[in-house]
Amino acid sequence: MADTIQEAVTLALDDAPERNFRETVDIAINLRDLDLNDPSNRIDESVVLPAGTGQETQIVVFAEGETAVRAEEVADEVLDSDDLEDLGDDDDRAKDLADETDFFVAEASLMQDIGRYLGTVLGPRGKMPTPLQPDDDVVDTVNRMKNTVQLRSRDRRTFHTRVGAEDMGAEAISDNIDVIIRRLEANLEKGPLNIDGIFVKTTMGPAKEVPV
Repeated sequence: MADTIQEAVTLALDDAPERNFRETVDIAINLRDLDLNDPSNRIDESVVLPAGTGQETQIVVFAEGETAVRAEEVADEVLDSDDLEDLGDDDDRAKDLADETDFFVAEASLMQDIGRYLGTVLGPRGKMPTPLQPDDDVVDTVNRMKNTVQLRSRDRRTFHTRVGAEDMGAEAISDNIDVIIRRLEANLEKGPLNIDGIFVKTTMGPAKEVPV
């Protein structure tokens, strides 16, 4: 399957018109034979891409003490419990932060407060933080999340996710797509039979079908 994925990616890259900016590469996934009104049938998966996302990933960490100090090395922003309370009082700032941030990580001890102060902002956006347990290494966790994308269908049969950038090359991008397809097939009730089609395209380029 990897060869046929790479052929589709190569076509998408070759047929994309020249642009004066670095285009991302995305896939559109079409599902079938699933009742997506039932939340248990919806796709909501974090997938680590072997070749990376090809883009900067914004990550904010909620932490205190030594964990916060270590998080400063790798996260875009580190916020403590006082910052969290301030965000709870400033709905516009909280919404801006949620929209600008790809992933949140939080010490498990702060999760209850995050639910109280930011649950109504982060929850509907599917951006509640990944809990950091006492034995977890915040640096490892953040670095892994920099190569992570979210597969989230909600109640839609068609949804999109980023799989790379145009200058990564067809082989690296196809490796990323292969991992996503395998994860999807493993989690769908009927595996590949629940996939109606997958298409790959650059930001402004034409879509090419990926054989599944």
